[in-house]
Amino acid sequence: MYDVIIVGAGPIGFACGIEAARRKLNYLMIEKGCLVNSIFHFPTNMTFFSTSERLEIGNVPFISHGYKPTRREALEYYRRVKEFWRLNVHTYERVEEVLGQQGRFEVVTDRARYQTRFVVLATGFYDQPNLLEVPGEELPKVKHYFDEPHPYAGQKVAVIGAGNSAVDAALETYRRGAEVTMVIRSAGLKPTIKYWVRPDIENRLREGAIKAFFNSVVTEIRRDEIDIQTPEGPRTLPNDFVLAMTGYHPNYPFLEKLGVGIGRDEHRTPIYDVHTMESTRQGLFLAGVLCGGLATSRWNIENTTDHPVKIMNAIQARLEAGLHG
Repeated sequence: MYDVIIVGAGPIGFACGIEAARRKLNYLMIEKGCLVNSIFHFPTNMTFFSTSERLEIGNVPFISHGYKPTRREALEYYRRVKEFWRLNVHTYERVEEVLGQQGRFEVVTDRARYQTRFVVLATGFYDQPNLLEVPGEELPKVKHYFDEPHPYAGQKVAVIGAGNSAVDAALETYRRGAEVTMVIRSAGLKPTIKYWVRPDIENRLREGAIKAFFNSVVTEIRRDEIDIQTPEGPRTLPNDFVLAMTGYHPNYPFLEKLGVGIGRDEHRTPIYDVHTMESTRQGLFLAGVLCGGLATSRWNIENTTDHPVKIMNAIQARLEAGLHG
């Protein structure tokens, strides 16, 4: 019988594990992919917006070569955090269901069944891309994750989106020799574009090195071309690859299956107690960026580090009050 099982081994899942370890709770972390799976799937050359000290957890120093750390440095850092705290993590194991009730939960995975008194969900949203929902989206040429720019050298690439992911993909593929066109639903780039990147992309757009269609959407994707609807009417463009950097969302079917209430607001925000982070299912807590629902920019690594403290305070108090199942 575990005191708490933490679903997800990203940075906030790590922080939850650390808080459980500090309190000497019997805990287990379960992750369907590798350690910090979402960061592993970030673009190979990505640089974080935050500085390294603001990403630190568990009093483990995060030393980076530059002012802002890279993906590679972050992966190394979280491996060191895992070893320093000797975190109890099962990777490549998928949670499928949570049965029972507070004090006597049964967590069912694709490998085993575990008994636990409490459950924490720190699953993030990076595994659920926002789809374009247009004909041809299922073609192999359509990518919802950007890894590295080399494969797109000499190719005609359409980048869909107006945020940091789209801008990074456009600039990196352009610099490797791709012919890049951005298709942007809004009238301009998002105001959250990284400040050191914005002048670069604006200059490329201004000089025409990277083309852009604003107030425009993709309507169909075919093997060698795409159709877009622009303010001036429909256009057909030659195309080899589509990088759909359209954002991500929580796994709502999974949340609803586990009994987590979802708000009726425009962001479909999961319902939780802001003081304890407990969801509408008693004994099941939410942590990290998952709490923002569709407002995926509301929470990040550095402004959710209080979530694990709130959760473990609540769990410890209930255990001390005699809740042992």
